[in-house]
Amino acid sequence: MLVDSHCHLEYEGLVDDQAAILDRARDAGVAAFLNISTKRSEWAQVVGTAEQSPEIFASVGIHPHNADEHVDLKREELLKATMSRKVVGIGETGLDYYYDHSDRSAQQRLFRMHIDVARETGLPVIIHTRDAEHDTLAILEDELRKGAFPALIHCFTASAEFGARVLEMGLSISISGIVTFKNAMDLQEVAKTIPRDRLLVETDSPFLAPVPHRGKSCEPGYVRDTAAFLADLRGESLEDLADYTTRNFYSLFSKAAQ
Repeated sequence: MLVDSHCHLEYEGLVDDQAAILDRARDAGVAAFLNISTKRSEWAQVVGTAEQSPEIFASVGIHPHNADEHVDLKREELLKATMSRKVVGIGETGLDYYYDHSDRSAQQRLFRMHIDVARETGLPVIIHTRDAEHDTLAILEDELRKGAFPALIHCFTASAEFGARVLEMGLSISISGIVTFKNAMDLQEVAKTIPRDRLLVETDSPFLAPVPHRGKSCEPGYVRDTAAFLADLRGESLEDLADYTTRNFYSLFSKAAQ
């Protein structure tokens, strides 16, 4: 059985046919789903979906694209949102300098707020980083000096050097369908070297459908295709990779195992 550690079940392409999409995923061997929020207005719906099924879990957080819309967000509000029984992670948050949809200082402030709440609650921070490796590492290193916190780099596409640094810090790494793309050779090389106890898999659906589904809206069930490709890349069986990535999910997102 597999876990889709990052999907957006409320997004267009999934929410309209959510029940059927989840059934297809279960038929493909997906046993659990982490439904990710990206802005405050999504929190209630994301948590509500999780509350309807024992195998669906939720996160609360602000995507860096939406940082400018959340300059009024208070730490206490984010902290309170984590208290729901189905909220097992914080995010997604982080830095995105590729699109720069929000002011970089606003992104950084909210990133640090999420980390602070993660440190207090013990819930992992789900980190998005794009074209922001230097500042992401600087913030992580600075915040770790204040105290440890669990964290995951989701949809990893960064450099091998970045990967090595975050692993040294104790973070985990999640691989999406991008690893199946023909032009993802650098990512494939990194994916071969991630320690077994730090690796998770995800779809980031409805985005980034893996081969052989490219061009389609991505579904949580497609995590099986990513996992199969990744297992072959690493010289492992799909069953073995599914087993340890599932264990890693429940170890990192320990509230989901309660």
